[in-house]
Amino acid sequence: MPTAAIYSRHGNPLEVLETVTAELSAPGPGEALVSGILAPINPADLNAIEGTYPTRQQPPATPGVEGAGVVTAVGPGVEASSGIAPGVTVLLPHGYGTWREAGVLKADQLTPVPQDVPFREAAMLKINPATAWRMLHDFGPQEEGGWVIQNAANSAVGRHVIAIARELGLKTVNVVRRAELIGELTGIGADAVILENDATKENIAEVTQGAPISLALNAVGGESAMRLASALAPGGVMVTYGAMSRQALKIPAGQLIFKDLQFRGFWVSRWYEQADPADRQAMFLRLFDLARLGVIHTPVERVYPVAEVREAAARAMEGERSGKILLGTER
Repeated sequence: MPTAAIYSRHGNPLEVLETVTAELSAPGPGEALVSGILAPINPADLNAIEGTYPTRQQPPATPGVEGAGVVTAVGPGVEASSGIAPGVTVLLPHGYGTWREAGVLKADQLTPVPQDVPFREAAMLKINPATAWRMLHDFGPQEEGGWVIQNAANSAVGRHVIAIARELGLKTVNVVRRAELIGELTGIGADAVILENDATKENIAEVTQGAPISLALNAVGGESAMRLASALAPGGVMVTYGAMSRQALKIPAGQLIFKDLQFRGFWVSRWYEQADPADRQAMFLRLFDLARLGVIHTPVERVYPVAEVREAAARAMEGERSGKILLGTER
């Protein structure tokens, strides 16, 4: 019988996570059985277990907002022309509860994945790569050669911003806190990497040779965000998608009055809720292409079986890892 991770109350993941086994029924009309599920442990998943995330399930619940699996059976009415058939790799619905070995889902909620897309990349495609893709397309410069600046450039989203921006012909200035990251990020395609300090604004102007910067991506907040804002050209946009410093944005009035900057927020979960299915599919097709080509690549440190969810969560909560922690089954 397949295993699933659950939490019966909100709290420390290491204390409230447990596993259960349950026999799954055969897929009914319009349904598909998906097995061999592989899912990442994202910070948002841990926050949801703790009860600190803006949206959360009522316990008992299975964590996990993204993942991929393989269709092993389909119910009546699921036509092969839909792309959902036994043996097909699929993306699971956003927020389904993916920390499990198998599940029965509505077939029309599944997204077929081309066979030549690496399974690991498919399992991690719906959050970090999608966030980077959407911010660059929905807020970013449209002309090739335009500049984008970001803090937390060594984060998962930050690395995808570097890769996708390069593919789109955009240039990136990447702000980090540790000098050893400069060579690493330059090696994956960053056009410029600078340290976060009081000279950040001047250093940005130097590496861009004074070129206007129209988009800033902020995952830190506080003083770091204001350093990015000060580097934006008049009419530029700052998009905040994280708050690692847990410090509020304090926007100087002059940035609004004299530079007419725009301050926006982005949350990929809301985008999934509001996006037209055709827009979601169009994005997935492009991200599949990038994953197939190796443009999108997320290092993985280890894959844990679902039965070891507490050990996996403990490692995911530690720093200085060599890659993501995944739960489930390798293909």
